[in-house]
Amino acid sequence: MIYWQIFLAFFIPGILGYGGGPASIPLVEKEVVDRYGWMTTQEFGEVLALGNALPGPVATKMAGYIGYTEGGILGSAVALFASVAPSLILMIALMVTLLKYKDSPKVKNITKMIRPVIAVLLGAMALQFFMTSYDTSGSIQTIVLVIISYWLLEVRKMHPAYVILMALAYGALTGFF
Repeated sequence: MIYWQIFLAFFIPGILGYGGGPASIPLVEKEVVDRYGWMTTQEFGEVLALGNALPGPVATKMAGYIGYTEGGILGSAVALFASVAPSLILMIALMVTLLKYKDSPKVKNITKMIRPVIAVLLGAMALQFFMTSYDTSGSIQTIVLVIISYWLLEVRKMHPAYVILMALAYGALTGFF
């Protein structure tokens, strides 16, 4: 019975919490504190603070912790699955629908129209990153990093993760001086 309660405590907020983790936190609190009484508001606030302090989505970290405290390892797995299940189910349903109509001229046209929009959004984000780097690090350092990154990615065909790690290391080293 406890596993079903854990599942419902995180599945229902996942369905109703439009906007992801932060939007579903009050709904999770309502379930965990008010409905099932697994913890007090103070304890829930501490779990929320801990979840915010760690990297990654808050809702899944909270689900894992609360599920573990109430049902052990299996409870943690149930809560974690319940918190991602609504999105997972919706994505699978949309993918099945998309694959069913993938040869339709309308779907192909939609895909053609989305690509330029995504390219513009990524370009705008890259320009914003470039301008922020230019303002904080200076023009010479920014231009050198852009040229070296381009050379590593396009000429040397290095994986982007390695380029990012090298840039992080460079930033950490220059931060000390």
